[in-house]
Amino acid sequence: MSTTPPVRYWDGVHAARRPAADPRPNARLTEAVSTLPPGDALDLGCGEGGDALWLARRGWQVTAVDVSAVAVERLTGLARSHGLGDAVAAERHDLGESFPYGAFDLVCAHYLHTPLDLDRTTVLRTAAYALRPGGRLLVVDHGSTAPWSWNQDPEVRYPSPREVAADLDLDPAVWTVERAEALRRTATGPDGRTAEVTDHVLLIRRTR
Repeated sequence: MSTTPPVRYWDGVHAARRPAADPRPNARLTEAVSTLPPGDALDLGCGEGGDALWLARRGWQVTAVDVSAVAVERLTGLARSHGLGDAVAAERHDLGESFPYGAFDLVCAHYLHTPLDLDRTTVLRTAAYALRPGGRLLVVDHGSTAPWSWNQDPEVRYPSPREVAADLDLDPAVWTVERAEALRRTATGPDGRTAEVTDHVLLIRRTR
């Protein structure tokens, strides 16, 4: 586990990348959310901002958060340049220390993995509590190692969606697991290479 401060680490990661003019949304987001009515969304670990911009274009009011000030600044500029400045609020949060204020109809966390210390279970549990009744928490995790993944440890184990749900220990009278699946797709890495990868998809709905 790296001891580098999270903001310094992720600022370095984003600063080393060429800014995307129109970043793509994650495939699992578009599959899961396309039929939902727009509302208030929270994007945890927004990165380049593809998910936030996609949601905003479909009428969602999006709070997009990242630990990296570089990512937040870039997304703020991108949203304005695409005419979505009123629909996307980008905020910097170290989720181990602070969590965005508000109640949401959708919280999404795509590949919220880090080589740094983060109590991810607590973050995702907090996200579930931030849902309004009827709202959904979408967690998409890596289920395999891509050739371009930062973690190439051959011994790494990816918890199943059901295991992630069990760790959250949410009251089944209040939250319902709607999907818990391992799905395959062909992904394209930052250098243009393609590979078949596994996504672990967990969708939880707050019922009351």
